[in-house]
Amino acid sequence: MQLAIINGPNLNLLGKREPGIYGNASFESFFTELKNHFPDIQFHYFQSNIEGELVNALQKFGFDCDGIILNPAAYTHTSVAIGDAIASIKAPVIEVHISNVHAREDFRKISHVSAKAVGSIIGLGLKGYELAVQYFKDAPTQTRSSL
Repeated sequence: MQLAIINGPNLNLLGKREPGIYGNASFESFFTELKNHFPDIQFHYFQSNIEGELVNALQKFGFDCDGIILNPAAYTHTSVAIGDAIASIKAPVIEVHISNVHAREDFRKISHVSAKAVGSIIGLGLKGYELAVQYFKDAPTQTRSSL
């Protein structure tokens, strides 16, 4: 099984950025743990602060991977292009947010991604990524392809 994790803007600063909201762990250290926890899964990882690069990554992985775990970060609330890219690809996408976006500023309650994703995991910290991986691992192949 191949899964891609795509992270949006400022998530390269995890471990340094607002630790009260996002925690103290870098994504790189968490990603190493995730790969060790799921050794039977081939992971691809991409992070960018640039909207078009995230669209390109969705298109790149969206036809070859069994699933995509996407944290579009602030682009969740502004990017119609990312939502359109999700609708255009074959791979099912799970939207993940580290913080509870519904408990934050009002503009964060808008998502151009949620309606195109098979599901959303919000506010559970980095554990949300692990839960998304487990979902893809447990979902039967025919269910994943028809999502």
